[in-house]
Amino acid sequence: MEITDFTEGQLNRYARHIVMPEVGGEGQVKLLNARVLIVGAGGLGAPLLMYLAAAGVGTLGVVDNDRVELSNLQRQIAHTTDRVGVEKTASAETMVKALNPGVEVICHQERLEYHNALEIISGYDLVCDGTDNFPTRYLINDACFMAGKPLVSAAMMRFDGQLTTFKAHEGDNNPCYRCLFPEMPPEGLVPSCSEAGIFGAIAGVMGTLQTAEVLKEILGIGESLVGTLVIYDALGTEFRRVGYGKDTDCALCGSQATITHLSGHAAHAKKSQS
Repeated sequence: MEITDFTEGQLNRYARHIVMPEVGGEGQVKLLNARVLIVGAGGLGAPLLMYLAAAGVGTLGVVDNDRVELSNLQRQIAHTTDRVGVEKTASAETMVKALNPGVEVICHQERLEYHNALEIISGYDLVCDGTDNFPTRYLINDACFMAGKPLVSAAMMRFDGQLTTFKAHEGDNNPCYRCLFPEMPPEGLVPSCSEAGIFGAIAGVMGTLQTAEVLKEILGIGESLVGTLVIYDALGTEFRRVGYGKDTDCALCGSQATITHLSGHAAHAKKSQS
């Protein structure tokens, strides 16, 4: 799509973007042509989907194999009471189409696994990690590195959230998730969302911040969060920025990398489904 292809409706819908020098018509075209994958249609995925759709990101892929549950609605604002029991990807598509019919939604009603991750991710320009478990986070990181895709990652628990961006595939000193967290924590050490709880609004805060970073990466504006971990504390209403660097001994992106394919994730997939 080119600037000259804008319809009257698009000029009106995206007027508040187009008037901004940092975005403009050319930037809006970038958004309309962009393809973004959201892994997880839950607490983080919901605001991601809504604000990316509102911004006019042309194609949104969503990966999730769950159905909407009543307990989701405390924080997963893309879903509604009348859609309890519906596949989350279908519910997300309903929401996106109601908000912006011009956005294409590709539903991947399945788990992201070692055998399908590269195929799914390769069809997009950028990936958002909205998952809530460590095995999938490591899988997404590894697959994005191998597929050469930027990854905007967020996480949350109770009253806290974290956010950063990874572009280790670009080389130089760009770190990956394994540079920041080399080893997966032992099973049971970190409680799940259902065990520890989650302050509902944290999902909105972190998902919206994650969306802003995605839009910045697409537009090529502002300061990237590569090498910076943003930590949010809702109880203290505080943000902290923690710098981190590339680990030259990283098993994935280091000089002597030992992870060269995704088959090592097979064991985690079997355990999670047992």
